[in-house]
Amino acid sequence: MVILALVLPTWAGITYVDLVRARRGDELPAPRLPGPPRTRAKKAAWIAASAYLAGGALHLYGLSYMPFLFPEDACWFNAGVKVHPDSSSALPVSLVCRGTEIVPWWVNPGLLVLGGTAVAATVTSAVLAFGRRRAG
Repeated sequence: MVILALVLPTWAGITYVDLVRARRGDELPAPRLPGPPRTRAKKAAWIAASAYLAGGALHLYGLSYMPFLFPEDACWFNAGVKVHPDSSSALPVSLVCRGTEIVPWWVNPGLLVLGGTAVAATVTSAVLAFGRRRAG
């Protein structure tokens, strides 16, 4: 049953296409060759863009702990205490409720690493791109 349902129609379709090509004299399309390899400047630019995007997402995640409209609710939802935060800041991302830091410890080091990577990759990409133009 499987042969009749799957294999036979597939074989018929392939045969029909071959017959049509033979009648027209068409050949199979030439395989698409890969393009030129990416330059080091483009690779650095991709790394920079990825680091900027990941850093922005991580910063938004850290900001999700911040008090915006109702400060006492930030401590209530994150620490279970209905008080005003002792302090909060957006960079470095920090929210302190009753002496306890609420934002996870890895958010700020992650922002530092991603920010450094983004800046270094951007500078590297620009230097490589301008150096290539001068040499070429």
